[in-house]
Amino acid sequence: MSEEREGYSAKSLFLAFLLGGLVGAGISLLLAPQSGRETRLKIKEAAEDVKEKAESYIKEAKEKISTTLEKAKEMLEEKKSALSKAIEAGKEAYEKELSKEEPKQS
Repeated sequence: MSEEREGYSAKSLFLAFLLGGLVGAGISLLLAPQSGRETRLKIKEAAEDVKEKAESYIKEAKEKISTTLEKAKEMLEEKKSALSKAIEAGKEAYEKELSKEEPKQS
């Protein structure tokens, strides 16, 4: 559960940082004394930077999800195998008890 909290706080921190960066960059571009061409260029560069960071974050999230999914599949297979063995052992014990209780015919 602590991993979930860490993941959640990291996600929140990243999104807050990203949003703060965008707002700050937008305000500085609007207030800076420069030509329209320079402003558009800076906006384009900022957008590309945000895009790269977002792609990196998405890639990392996909990797974590994939790893977690693989672990869950492995755990499911282990539990499934253990359950199958327990059912077989139960059947064998039941059949053994039945054979003990059957009246012997001579």
